[in-house]
Amino acid sequence: MHEEKSPRKPLLYYYCITLLVLMLLNALVFPSLMGNRVTPVDYNTFLNELDAGHVTQVTQDGEELLFVTEVDGKEHIYSTAWDDPDLTERLRAQENISFGKIVPKENSPLLSFILTWIFPMILFIGIGQLLMRQMQKRMGGGPNAMTFGKANAKIYVAAQTGKTFADVAGEDEAKEALSEIVDFLHNPEKYARIGASLPKGALLVGPPGTGKTLLAKAVAGEANVPFFSISGSEFVEMFVGMGAAKVRDLFKQANEKAPCIVFIDEIDTIGKKRDGGGVGGNDEREQTLNQLLTEMDGFDGRKGVVILAATNRPESLDPALLRPGRFDRRVPVELPDLAGREAVLKVHAKDVQMEPDIDFNAIARATSGASGAELANIVNEAALRAVRMGRDKVSQSDLEESVEVVIAGYQRKSAVISPKEKEIVAYHEIGHALVAAKQTNSAPVHKITIIPRTSGALGYTMQVEEGEKVLMTREEAFNKIATLTGGRAAEELVFGTFTSGASNDIEQATRIARSMVTRLGMSKNFDMMGLETIQNQYLGGDASLTCSPETAAKIDDEVLELIKSAHTKAIEILQNNQAKLHELAAYLLEKETITGEEFMNILEKE
Repeated sequence: MHEEKSPRKPLLYYYCITLLVLMLLNALVFPSLMGNRVTPVDYNTFLNELDAGHVTQVTQDGEELLFVTEVDGKEHIYSTAWDDPDLTERLRAQENISFGKIVPKENSPLLSFILTWIFPMILFIGIGQLLMRQMQKRMGGGPNAMTFGKANAKIYVAAQTGKTFADVAGEDEAKEALSEIVDFLHNPEKYARIGASLPKGALLVGPPGTGKTLLAKAVAGEANVPFFSISGSEFVEMFVGMGAAKVRDLFKQANEKAPCIVFIDEIDTIGKKRDGGGVGGNDEREQTLNQLLTEMDGFDGRKGVVILAATNRPESLDPALLRPGRFDRRVPVELPDLAGREAVLKVHAKDVQMEPDIDFNAIARATSGASGAELANIVNEAALRAVRMGRDKVSQSDLEESVEVVIAGYQRKSAVISPKEKEIVAYHEIGHALVAAKQTNSAPVHKITIIPRTSGALGYTMQVEEGEKVLMTREEAFNKIATLTGGRAAEELVFGTFTSGASNDIEQATRIARSMVTRLGMSKNFDMMGLETIQNQYLGGDASLTCSPETAAKIDDEVLELIKSAHTKAIEILQNNQAKLHELAAYLLEKETITGEEFMNILEKE
């Protein structure tokens, strides 16, 4: 877990504390340094000191009486107002009192001025500078952290990136597209002879966690040139014009260190399409974008300054940013395929102590759709599990369990489930597995469990494809819906009722059925008509209908018909295999977790 940091205090807070300290010093410490001062007291205090024999000197100054006391060898000067006709008699009664003008002992005027004004000001400024440096260190900005108009780009030399193409796996097409840039930076004269110029920019697009930033660092490491790294959000400032100034400063630094690579992460922060509103906060963002467009047009490509940028939302970028001459290349960094996932797992396993018989292909098949970052997390979770189990090497079981942790969460060993509910969950999961196994074109069952997980799942059935599939037929899509309805069908068939346990199945089945009708052209009524558009395809892929309300109602009817047909098919399969349904559910209740091999052995046994 990350250590929780206390919120930062405003700078004014520290200055107020310093001023308060200085006032206390001026009131308590400096008077003692500057000699004796006159302290006003009341007349009764004077009489008490006189009776105690502490008064050594007295003088009259108009209506004010000054007197000196001596206690334990220390002298103090006091003043008091007096109106006492018996004062003269009182003083004559004391033998050790002298009369004369009292002059407080002070240091020289120059020393007094220095101690009162100059020294506190120097102290005040020094503490302020010290606090400023401490704040800059905490903000991680270095000496330019509080400087407006300066680009706070992190600058790495080649050795500091520590990354090459060997550290990037599963993205062979992206590496090939970027290797030409590396070759140009190594051998610019080869391209100059034929008249070719270096692409000014390359835009890396893809889902989160696929390694866009890693690829940019690998390009810099391969080219052995300086690498500037900055996030798009660092250009956004409260004051209009500051972002544009940072862009100018960034390109000025890049030109000074050419050849080099400038990497702008999350460029959609400043590169969004201009809407022409120009009001409020948009002024600053649009000025920053305009300055970026100008700088990319203005610098000389022959110097070897390459702009790399990464985004998850390419559809939101301004068209002027994507035209040739600015970002000449668009490099897709997609989710890795089966071979890519296996290569990524091996790259991340290099620094982890692994058993010699690890089957990375099996793990890759079980993690369809996982990004590079998720695969790295799976390897790390496996290593943590090995440590918890007291082993010094990661085994196959650790990796398989870590896949389940990433998919469904940790096991809830403390969860208390009644025997009746546990029985319902067992029949529900066997219903999924049995429907899947009895259909053609369905992925084989890999594992069934009724151990609750921290994601909220009371159990799950894992299916793993034998190989990588790119296309999906209508039959396969329909079979997936039937498999999803198998859990609810088993509950209805065995218990005569159904529970809320199928909520996630319902969501997935509805999504697949709607995609078949609106996007995949698998509809009986709409043929190949596109009825839905996808926004933010790399960030969840939100869909919106592009049809009339009447057509939307017809879509709903067809989606319902598909789901009902799949549900009916699932019930028929389970009715025809009721004996196996009861046998497998009883076995799962006893074991709690069974493998796909155990499941198929019981299913195929006469």
